Amino acid sequence: MKKTVRAVAILAMLNTCAYAQEKDSTKVNALDEVVVSDTKFALRQEKSGKVIEVITAKDLEKKSGQSLANVLSQVAGVEINGNQSANGKNLGYYIRGGKNRQVLILIDGIPVTDASGISFEYDLRLLPAEQIEKIEIMKGASSTLYGTGAATGVINITLKKSAKKEIQGNAYVNIGSNNTADNHKYNGQDFNQGLSVNGNFKKANYLAGFNSTETKGMSQIAGQNYEPDSFSRQNLMAKLGFKATQKLTLDFFGNYDRIKNKYDLAFDNTGFDDTADNVTTSKQIRFGFSPKYKYTKGEFVLNSGFTKITRDYKELNTFSNTIDYSLYESRSIVVDGFNKYKFSNQLFLILGVNYQFNDMKSQTPFSTLTNENTKFNIIDGYTTLVYNANFGLNINAGARLNNHSAYGNNFVYNFNPSYNFKTSFPLKVLASYSTAYVTPSLYQLYSEYGNANLTPEKNATVEAGFETELVNKKVRLNAVGFFRNQTNAIDFYFDPSTFDAYYINVNGETKARGVETSLNIALTSKLQLNGNYTFTQVDKAVDRLIPKHKVNAGFDFQATSRTLFSVNYQYFDGRNDAFFDGNTFGVVTTKLGSYQLVNALVKYELIKSRLTIFGSATNIFNEEFVENVGYSTRGRNFKLGLNIIL
Repeated sequence: MKKTVRAVAILAMLNTCAYAQEKDSTKVNALDEVVVSDTKFALRQEKSGKVIEVITAKDLEKKSGQSLANVLSQVAGVEINGNQSANGKNLGYYIRGGKNRQVLILIDGIPVTDASGISFEYDLRLLPAEQIEKIEIMKGASSTLYGTGAATGVINITLKKSAKKEIQGNAYVNIGSNNTADNHKYNGQDFNQGLSVNGNFKKANYLAGFNSTETKGMSQIAGQNYEPDSFSRQNLMAKLGFKATQKLTLDFFGNYDRIKNKYDLAFDNTGFDDTADNVTTSKQIRFGFSPKYKYTKGEFVLNSGFTKITRDYKELNTFSNTIDYSLYESRSIVVDGFNKYKFSNQLFLILGVNYQFNDMKSQTPFSTLTNENTKFNIIDGYTTLVYNANFGLNINAGARLNNHSAYGNNFVYNFNPSYNFKTSFPLKVLASYSTAYVTPSLYQLYSEYGNANLTPEKNATVEAGFETELVNKKVRLNAVGFFRNQTNAIDFYFDPSTFDAYYINVNGETKARGVETSLNIALTSKLQLNGNYTFTQVDKAVDRLIPKHKVNAGFDFQATSRTLFSVNYQYFDGRNDAFFDGNTFGVVTTKLGSYQLVNALVKYELIKSRLTIFGSATNIFNEEFVENVGYSTRGRNFKLGLNIIL
């Protein structure tokens, strides 16, 4: 109870305290921010009918040393479960009561997925935060514009771009500890380093980067005397752009990402198997081509990408004392062509066609799937009409017809009006009704547990809220309330009488409702306070690991033009988790306690715009807490790093 009171008190303090930042820091004027997630084209936030959370390059600089999962977990309405566990721990994405398969991940505007996964989810552990330029998070049903998977939110990640100089280099290295709350070794156990070179030359621009991450010293499972589980990641990225004419630009990209980590097997509530070095490796190859053509009345974009992901597992079979080997491989092709046509400065129409192809193959000790029999394709046509009136009214309305080779057709739509009041301070009120769908995965359709008769899960979301800036645009406040209804959910069914197991569409509805609010207030030219609060209530059937209350709060103090101090506070309400009971052969729900984290960062420019050093401390009060039953979490840790720009 005391922890809850402390969390609410801190949020209340943010409503009465002040906030500010240097002129070159993250922009105070949120309504002038340019976003693309709402229409796929650049649009001022003021004209958007959504509250889109934007994490800029300046924001990311203030979060040096943090992983992508850590950064996202500080956004209102977003929970990334596992971000405080060992690096090899699988991540859970929760937005508006939805889970991984209902959150669509985009990289440079192109949907990414692991087509061999049970839920088609993309593994965010593959991406280092140091290679990211900007992130936009748009919450709510968004299948009209983005298709399958965009049921509760879209996370649009933009990778870094080339500099304006002919050549520029960047190198960085971070070294930190990797402790649980009962481990106090502060020698280097977490290493992250990388370099890149980029620039512009006449009509061409280029970027090439490398990142390597290695951690050790922490076991995935909680308890004493368990052996550490190492984690490693390597990333190669390359971009090449060419301005063929004043109207036509050609962009190419390629990525290679690899993670390898040890892991432990969970049996049931009696414990885990830590007797063997079980190892999993995941490799991703991505490449693609994105031409853009601008003409007098509009713009045409073609986003295309190919992804191949290979995952393998080597684990000890405790019954036969032999090593079991499993391999999963998937291929995905996405081609998305869309055109913006301007009828006038107030009215434009977006027309698009999206094609997706996915296949997979797998080989395990229990089954074999071939890609000849495990594949599907999707062809969607979609349209969005955007109207921005001079007197303040904005309307975003659209529809999408989904055609799937396995289950046939599916139709979704959205209607999203907003209004900007012409008052002494900017005020935007908004509302929307949007529908979405989630396609059954290849595994759910065609594996030994598959059901070829599955149809897509359906979602509908209604939301209303406002966004405003006060006191000469020094105060920024937004709040959105939502209600989401889910039908036709896909779930795993086990019949204890026959031991049959397969995937089914569940009859009935599940509901989620909540409120998301963010506040920033400016006091001086050097101090910045910010905070957000999320309330999420979902039906008990789907409430696992979703906190009902969550608070993020912090401040950034720019002591000098070269010195930054930052402190962040997080409160997580109690959540439900579940484990398999080996005695009853049933799933048992358990309540996890609430917890609070305090983190701090100090950053200093030794050489202006050239050499920066930082030091950070996380979980400063060394609080013991649980993210998932049986798994360890990070205690107090420290990190040092430097960044060089040449």
